[in-house]
Amino acid sequence: MGTLSEEILSRKVGRRVQAGEIIVVDLDLVMSHDTTTPLAMEAFYGLTRQESIQTTQTPAGSAARPTGIFDRSRVVIAFDHIVPAATIQAAALQRSIRSFAREQGLGQVYQEGVGHQIILEKGFVVPGDVVVGADSHTCTYGALGAFATGMGSTDIGVAYATGQTWFRVPETIAVRLIGQFAPGVFAKDAILHIVGILGADGASNFAVEFLGETVERMTQSERFTLSNMAIEMGAEVGLIAPDAVTVEYLRARTTRSFELLQPRAPQYAREIVVDVSRLEPQIACPPDVDHVVPLHEVEGLPIDQLFLGTCSNGRIDDLAIAADILRGQQIHPNTRMVVVPASREVYLEALRRGYIEIFTEAGALVEAASCGPCIGRHQGVLSAGERALTTMNRNFTGRMGDPTAEIYLGSPATIAASAITGVITDPRQHFVG
Repeated sequence: MGTLSEEILSRKVGRRVQAGEIIVVDLDLVMSHDTTTPLAMEAFYGLTRQESIQTTQTPAGSAARPTGIFDRSRVVIAFDHIVPAATIQAAALQRSIRSFAREQGLGQVYQEGVGHQIILEKGFVVPGDVVVGADSHTCTYGALGAFATGMGSTDIGVAYATGQTWFRVPETIAVRLIGQFAPGVFAKDAILHIVGILGADGASNFAVEFLGETVERMTQSERFTLSNMAIEMGAEVGLIAPDAVTVEYLRARTTRSFELLQPRAPQYAREIVVDVSRLEPQIACPPDVDHVVPLHEVEGLPIDQLFLGTCSNGRIDDLAIAADILRGQQIHPNTRMVVVPASREVYLEALRRGYIEIFTEAGALVEAASCGPCIGRHQGVLSAGERALTTMNRNFTGRMGDPTAEIYLGSPATIAASAITGVITDPRQHFVG
């Protein structure tokens, strides 16, 4: 009997586990991307190459040293952070990763969008899985009822070789959402509000479970937005119990069997309740993601650049919201807008629906599916003193370029409404009637 984390981890180790226990777990998937794989490769080679071993004899009673990738079908590498390569150094790193993948016989190497989105779309994760990734937003997969968390590249290199890692079973904070969103208010506003309540480190070393009637009514895409930003509260994982919505999402994406694990008589360390019907659009102000205020407190603030995309809000539902607002409109001449679909699948669907045409005719720049400006490497770097409003999950100093630039976070609707006016604008006016 336990929280969703305890249920998943108990199933994986074959016995009941409780918060506070240290366990070693077999992994269902290991992922890394173009900026984290090189260090993971170093750790992997340090563990597996014969020349790094002092003796070729395995001590009696010890485990044999791994010699290669533990399971090629369970490793995914995504080129997404600096794609296409923006510098000679990035190109060289990417070349080394491709050589590594060929050497190790890794066939699941992708360059078609944000790695997290690719993993979700291609059905690599199902409920009950335990997944680690060399990126903090691996927690996104928790929206499918998987225990998924980010790790450092050294740990990922060890996971490449062994297929295992250790966890301290986390205590859980329950976040219960009730009520119904007002028109123009969305899941992104809810998670920003929750981050503001708990703080940037308020859930450190905890699991967070999102539950309640509002979550049950959410689409799978909206659930991904919640789980994606669990790490912005410091949480190890951001979980949502799988249900019929989960099953429908996975139906055409995987042939794997899975169980819809649920929390059973859970003992939560803390529970907070948020009535979303009381929310107005929310804005996270620089320099911290937990500096969240109702939009009216910053309404009218001039914006130099709008950015719609990322693993938080670059899915087709997000593009649809923005396209409906921007249809027949023009980006304000004092600002600019960058749109980056989260994946090739999203890009193609946006083309079919006419969204790319809407964005382009409005004056936005639509870029190749990738992480885009989110990490300040290319596709929309900020200059000194500029101000951006984005659907990203982070607004740290220097995140998008010059350290004196300011980054504000909001929903796709808020970004689109603000693109028309050139200032932070309440999107609810576009949902009247």
